[in-house]
Amino acid sequence: MSPPRPNDLDSFWMPYSDNRYFKTNPRMLARAEGMSYFTPEGREVLDGTAGLWCCNAGHGRREIVEAIQKQAAIMDFAPTFQLGHPIAFEAAARVAEMTPAGIDRVFFTNSGSESADTALKIALAYQKARGQSQRVRLIGRERGYHGVGFGGMSVGGIGGNRKQFGAMLPYVDHLPHTHDPARNAFTKGMPEHGAELANKLEDLVALHGDTIAAVMVEPVAGSTGVLVPPKGYLKRLREICDKNGILLIYDEVITGFGRLGTDFGAERLEVVPDIMTMAKGLTNAAVPMGAVACSNAVYEAVVEGSPAGIELFHGYTYSGHPLASAAAIATLALHREEDLPGRARAIEPYWEEAAHSLRSAPGVVDIRNLGLIAGIELAPREGKPGARAMDVFRRCFDDGVLVRVTGDIVALSPPLIIEKPHVDRLIGTLSDAIHAIA
Repeated sequence: MSPPRPNDLDSFWMPYSDNRYFKTNPRMLARAEGMSYFTPEGREVLDGTAGLWCCNAGHGRREIVEAIQKQAAIMDFAPTFQLGHPIAFEAAARVAEMTPAGIDRVFFTNSGSESADTALKIALAYQKARGQSQRVRLIGRERGYHGVGFGGMSVGGIGGNRKQFGAMLPYVDHLPHTHDPARNAFTKGMPEHGAELANKLEDLVALHGDTIAAVMVEPVAGSTGVLVPPKGYLKRLREICDKNGILLIYDEVITGFGRLGTDFGAERLEVVPDIMTMAKGLTNAAVPMGAVACSNAVYEAVVEGSPAGIELFHGYTYSGHPLASAAAIATLALHREEDLPGRARAIEPYWEEAAHSLRSAPGVVDIRNLGLIAGIELAPREGKPGARAMDVFRRCFDDGVLVRVTGDIVALSPPLIIEKPHVDRLIGTLSDAIHAIA
């Protein structure tokens, strides 16, 4: 019998990482509690990103840990193909309590990427069920991010996520993004200018006719660098979709579960979609889980409009996994009991002013914010896009604060339990880093 492989850095091919750099300059996390991570040496690192936009209730929450432990001892796994287990149905009911009225049919996945592809497939199935089989076209938006499955990647509009992988799905088109720094730079909250960009959907309808099945957008585009929708933009999209028989899908993987100071972005932005995707904050990231919530009209068209037997030929081995369901139930209980959206709303004005205090820092060309999200955009170095922000990321980590960068944009999305001293430390450390690498 051969000896076990050493626990070194060779075997793990890290996602979305510069593997060559990391494995010669590793930065490791070993423990998490409350607002902080801790390195293997015990050094505290304040979490300014809620992990990856996902640990909204903070880290190591006892209620979630105990729910997972208890469920693991009762039943580790059960299939949900032609069978059920009570905890999955309870988790779906708890989600449906939070979604907008009428958007309460819940299909479980395991990630935001799976949720995006599931939502797109449901949209196509819906159009076929209502006799609109010609509606096969899916519309996304430039700079949109909907995960890394081929469906979400095709509808998404971030070039770096697509360029290595050749042909995407056919029958996809894109709306323009809403970023307009000439008119909206350093806006606090929703920009005044840009609602008219939604009218580009009418141009796509004129081009493609009645072949469009659905439009998928993020209420606030997160992974591309925090693009907040202009006032009136989402309302106009909703109107055009309704007029032309097109489903509106919200990717709420980032904006769901309190991030904008409401249960979902649809509530804060006052425009309700037909389908919404979610993940991340659903279980506080303690166990991977995602979901798609559909309107009753969509669900009933697919289910009642199908012949006897399986109505939707789609699903995952781990849909409604018992441990994930237990984590979701415990997380959503915390969400309600501690009023995490309310906490986010209460500190949002302080957060907004703190983020915009960086306006005069060297190289800062824009700051954007809504809810407990902020994007600080830096001028790129000539010939080295992304290098300036990456240097800021590394400097912040070494100084005890975790931020996230995408291109030359620093994206902040702390746990919703953040308090004013945390905000001061986070923004102060980021300011020092921006000045240090200028």
